[in-house]
Amino acid sequence: MKKLKEIPNMEILENIDVKDCTTFKVSCIARYLVKPKDKEAMVLLFQFLKEMCIRYKVIGKGSNLIFVNKTFDGVLISLDYFDYFKVEGTKVIVGAGYSLMKLSLETAKLGLSGLEFASGIPGSVGGSLVNNAGAYGSDMSKVVTSVKVLMPNYEVKTFTKEELKFCYRSSFLQYKQDYVCLEVEFTLEKGSSEEIRKRMQTRREKRMAAQPLQYPSAGSVFRNPEGMSVWTLIENLGFRGKKVGGAQVSEVHTNFIINTGEATGKDIKELILEIQEAVKKEYNIDLVCEQEFVE
Repeated sequence: MKKLKEIPNMEILENIDVKDCTTFKVSCIARYLVKPKDKEAMVLLFQFLKEMCIRYKVIGKGSNLIFVNKTFDGVLISLDYFDYFKVEGTKVIVGAGYSLMKLSLETAKLGLSGLEFASGIPGSVGGSLVNNAGAYGSDMSKVVTSVKVLMPNYEVKTFTKEELKFCYRSSFLQYKQDYVCLEVEFTLEKGSSEEIRKRMQTRREKRMAAQPLQYPSAGSVFRNPEGMSVWTLIENLGFRGKKVGGAQVSEVHTNFIINTGEATGKDIKELILEIQEAVKKEYNIDLVCEQEFVE
């Protein structure tokens, strides 16, 4: 694709294994992985892709993606260069490609409270915003003020918190694949840096004890049905330790599927679908997967 390579201010990688671009560490060869360095490059990129009807997908840190096939014949778009971070009092403005975990640590150092819940979430700020990532009774909706989005007409529009229509592990943007989050504004609270770090350390110790962090995974697989803990449903059906190829339901936490070393995307998908089918049959509950299949 000669014209793709002519777009200025963009890093282009060809025939790249996305294994190191996702937390599941599943191998898949993408034809192109591109990294626009500014909004202008991104606009030119989308204009080209749409004009040529080329398949594409915007990715963050890959913390909720499962590449099912061995190849992705299209263009993956990374926002790694949108990684700026600035503070104005208790207001924090962050590029969509910035690491959410890093942001949590940096704001803690500054004595800004509100993002303690995010210290163990390995996603990008943009991806976490789209999916309303959360933990410990808090989530992105509690701290986000507004978001700048590149629209399908290539204009940048600012959405307020209310317009994003946040709900459990979801937002308006989750259903608008052609809207691209560029920047997020947070409003935090002044606090004690020492106390914030203590809370984060306590939560880290809990995660280490209760989650299989020594293996590649994409975190919790399913959303909790209202009033229930999904891990108990999976546990009661005997799935603890269940394996399909290199994918396994964790022995530590049954709402985690781990890559024991050689899992394929198909292994993981098969195991997820098997659990969903069993829970539907036994409890008549449709489990919602928090992770996304890329096929």
